[in-house]
Amino acid sequence: MRLHLIIANKNYSSWSFRPWLAMKVAGIPFEETVISLEAPDFKSRVTALSGAGKVPVLRDGETRVWESLAILEYLADKFQSAGLWPADAQVRAHARAVASEMHAGFPSLRRELPMNVRRPVRPRSLGEDAAADVARIDDIWSECRARFGAGGPFLFGAFGAADAMYAPVVWRFHTYAVEVSAAARGYMRAFEALPAWSEWRDAARRETWVVAQDEVDWPEVPRE
Repeated sequence: MRLHLIIANKNYSSWSFRPWLAMKVAGIPFEETVISLEAPDFKSRVTALSGAGKVPVLRDGETRVWESLAILEYLADKFQSAGLWPADAQVRAHARAVASEMHAGFPSLRRELPMNVRRPVRPRSLGEDAAADVARIDDIWSECRARFGAGGPFLFGAFGAADAMYAPVVWRFHTYAVEVSAAARGYMRAFEALPAWSEWRDAARRETWVVAQDEVDWPEVPRE
C-alpha cells in the first residue's frame, strides 16, 4: 500500500509543503489529498485522521503520523537509504537542532510573512522581531553551509529533513523580497532548481481558493 499524505492548500500551507517536498526529492512514492483550509468540512475530515485536526497527516496502512517534523522522522526511519538525516551522529544532532528550532520558533516571521506562492514578488517592511527572525535564519543557513555543506548545495550537502523544514521560509523570503546574505541567497537558488519546487509552485498557482488571513495585501489578492 502506498503512503498517503493529506495536505492543505499548496498556496498557503507551509506545514504541508515540508513532508511533501521531502518525499518528492527522496523519490518516496505517495498519493496525496488536498483539502482546502476554507472547506466547511476541513476540521471534521482531518480530525477523523488525527486528533489534532491539522494537516499534514501521513497514512501508512493503519499508522497515522501528524506534525511535519514527526512525519519527517517517520520517513527517515522507514526509508533509511533516503538519507534524510546526516549519517554522522554529531552532524545529525546539529541538523535536528536547527530543524527543531524552525519547528518551534520564528513566530513573528510566520505572522508577518505568511507563505503565499501566488503572490507577485513585492517587498514588505518588517517589524523588529521579524527582522531578528530573518537574521537568525540567515545565520543558521550560512553556518550550516560553511561547516557541513561541502557535499552539495543544501545545509548538510545533500537535501535532507532540515532543508525540508526551512523550505517554506525560502518561499517567504522570495515572495517578500527579503534581503539576505550571499550564502543564504545561494541556498535559496538550490531549492528553486529542484523539479519538485516547480511542481508545487505550478499547482499552487492553479488553485482558486483564497484565505484572507494569509493575504497581506487584502482586500487586494495579487497573483503571478
